[in-house]
Amino acid sequence: MTSFTESIVEDAALAWLEALGYSVLHGPDIAYGMPGAERDDPNYRDVVLEGRLRQALVRLNPDLPAEALEDAYRKLTRGDAPSLVERNHVLHRMLVDGVTVEYRRKDGSIAGEQARIIDFDTPDNNDWLAVNQFTVAEGQHTRRPDVVLFVNGLALAVIELKNPADENATVGSAFQQLQTYQAQIPALFTSNAALVVSDGVQARVGSLVAGKEWFKPWRTITGREDASTKLPELQVVLEGVFDPRRFLDLLRYFIVFEASAADGGGPLIKKMAGYHQFHAVNVAVEETLRAAQAHQASEAPGRYEAARQPGGEPGDRRVGVVWHTQGSGKSLTMAFYAGRVILHPAMANPTIVVLTDRNDLDDQLFGTFARCHDLLRQPPVQAADRADLREKLKVGSGGVVFTTIQKFFPEVSPPSQPSPIKGEGAGKLGRMEVLSDRHNIVVIADEAHRSQYDFIDGFARHMRDALPHASFVGFTGTPIEKTDANTRAVFGEYRDPAHL
Repeated sequence: MTSFTESIVEDAALAWLEALGYSVLHGPDIAYGMPGAERDDPNYRDVVLEGRLRQALVRLNPDLPAEALEDAYRKLTRGDAPSLVERNHVLHRMLVDGVTVEYRRKDGSIAGEQARIIDFDTPDNNDWLAVNQFTVAEGQHTRRPDVVLFVNGLALAVIELKNPADENATVGSAFQQLQTYQAQIPALFTSNAALVVSDGVQARVGSLVAGKEWFKPWRTITGREDASTKLPELQVVLEGVFDPRRFLDLLRYFIVFEASAADGGGPLIKKMAGYHQFHAVNVAVEETLRAAQAHQASEAPGRYEAARQPGGEPGDRRVGVVWHTQGSGKSLTMAFYAGRVILHPAMANPTIVVLTDRNDLDDQLFGTFARCHDLLRQPPVQAADRADLREKLKVGSGGVVFTTIQKFFPEVSPPSQPSPIKGEGAGKLGRMEVLSDRHNIVVIADEAHRSQYDFIDGFARHMRDALPHASFVGFTGTPIEKTDANTRAVFGEYRDPAHL
């Protein structure tokens, strides 16, 4: 990339955003008193574009009366949590779940509804706006970020750019500039979803309160392959993250707030998926929908072979195996996947069974999921023993159940008692009783390469007997050998998040 000034980098960023469907406005042109004014405060203390937000509330909630929409607007613009990240958490839940509002019906009774802020199903039904040089004042400080992205009048992203021709202007200095903004004009970041820093050559994306080491490259645009090295990194980040469809998915499914302490206390930590997690989960969800098409299953329940079975057929119940390098966030990817599957309407409120082969791993992974309960829309539970597992799987829908694979080992009935297993294998250590024959059960297996998942001699056969119509996805930190027929027989084909 040839050398150019910061203003040229900014112009290029705005051009890429405009090509994605964003309207582009110059900050001073929408200031108070200008012919195109969209701000009401002559002192630049307003960070919400009120007209756009109110129009979106009316557009997205045609059945709600004016008093309910006013209630929604008031709650969106008057955050009162003690810290920035806590206010951001509250706003994030409103963006994703809607704002709870109340209004009086004609008969005098009080009604409660969720007012939508964003249309996640139809990106074009939202208002997408990029504003450069957007001045904000708060307290004794006045700052002017380079580019702010608004969706329906709310500032969801801030982009800070530096001059690549200046050897002292780096991605690191852009990151420090964002830290200054967060400290001095925090109101701008109350609704923030993503932050971008770039020096025109390098570009990184991260989240609120994240350290510099967590601002990462975004190496792909569509997820099908790594972007060409001939493309500017900033272009890849903007097109890869802020394409409206992808950005809405990121906002809805791939942001989580966790307590920093193991006991659930301590300051909140905000985490956002990396490109490999984002695309791995989205492909895995597509494969889950294929695998769970039980009415098209090509195999009878309970009949399996430890031979190469490539998967890919509708209803084959084999989602695939997702490989993560060590330290690349496998546990969080599993939580993102579970949350995405739970919300998919085609899965009809599924039950998620998370499977490990050791109690310590079960506890560790359970802790991760418990901290991500917002993603799951429910708290996960652990099965204490076989009987408890049986009870937890009797539900008609929903639930996130943690268990070790050993709990799928069948019990042997004493000769004096009737066997719970009917037909072949009754009274013998041969078949596990059916715990649920529902089709919308998804089993997530951690470290899926291990021998315990063997169809013939391991626990996988008993697991399949117990959940004959469940779909199985494996996650592993160990590359699967091409000759590993057992893992593929259970889970389907190997999927490397870096090459999806």
